[in-house]
Amino acid sequence: MFYVERDGEGKIVALHKSPAASATEQKPPMDEEVLAFLNEAGAWGEALAFSDAATVRVIEDLVDLLVRKNLINFTELPEQAQQRIKARQSLREKISSTDLLVHDII
Repeated sequence: MFYVERDGEGKIVALHKSPAASATEQKPPMDEEVLAFLNEAGAWGEALAFSDAATVRVIEDLVDLLVRKNLINFTELPEQAQQRIKARQSLREKISSTDLLVHDII
C-alpha cells in the first residue's frame, strides 16, 4: 500500500511508503489514480519493485502450501530455488522473532 499526498485540487502529488503528516490516505499499487500518477511521474521502476516484492511473498507462500499438502516435494525444486527460499524463510524468522512490526512483503 502507498500513502497518498494530494495537492489543494485533490490531485496526487506524491506517494509514500509510510504515513506522513500530509499523506494518510492509503491506496493499493494497482489503483487507477496511483497508476496515472506513476505514468505522469515516470516512476514505474518503484512500482515494479514494490510489485516484485509482493509477488515473491506470494510465491513463497504458494510453495509452502504445495509442500504442506504433499503436492510437490521441496527437493524437486531447482537447487538455487531451494537455497533462495530457505534464505528468505530464515530471514523472515529472524525478523519476526525480534517482535518488530514488519510489512507483509518481507
